[in-house]
Amino acid sequence: MAYSGSPEAARALAQAIHLAKALGAELCAITVQQDLPPYTAYAAAADSSLSRALIEDQKAHCVRLHSEARDTALREGVKLETHLLEGNAVDAIVRFLLDNKTDLLVIGLHRHVSHISRLWSTVYEVTLDAPCSVLGVH
Repeated sequence: MAYSGSPEAARALAQAIHLAKALGAELCAITVQQDLPPYTAYAAAADSSLSRALIEDQKAHCVRLHSEARDTALREGVKLETHLLEGNAVDAIVRFLLDNKTDLLVIGLHRHVSHISRLWSTVYEVTLDAPCSVLGVH
C-alpha cells in the first residue's frame, strides 16, 4: 500500500490491514521521498547545508510515519513491512511493484475537489503503469 500519512492514506492503510488480516497476506507500506522542489536551490545558495537538512528532515518524517503505520497494523495483529523509496512517485512505486512481484496496490483517493487534479494525475499514472491490480480507497 502507498502511505503518505494523509487522511486518504490512513483510510487505505485501514483497508489494507483488514485485507491482509482476512487473507493472511503479507503487507508492505511504501512511502516516496520525492526530490526537493527546485526553489530550494535559491535558499541553498545562501546556506549550502540547507538541502542536506531538508532531506534529513524528510527522512525523519518518513521514519515517524512508518513507525506509526507499523504500530497501527500491530494493534490489529498484522505485521507491516515498510519501505522508503526515492525519486519520482510514479516511477518509484511502479519499480517497487515490479521488483517485489506485488499482487495488489492499495492507494487512498483524495476527496477534496480543490486538490483532486494534482493528486488524481499521480494515482491515474500509477494505475496505468502498475503491473498489478490497484484498489482505490475513498
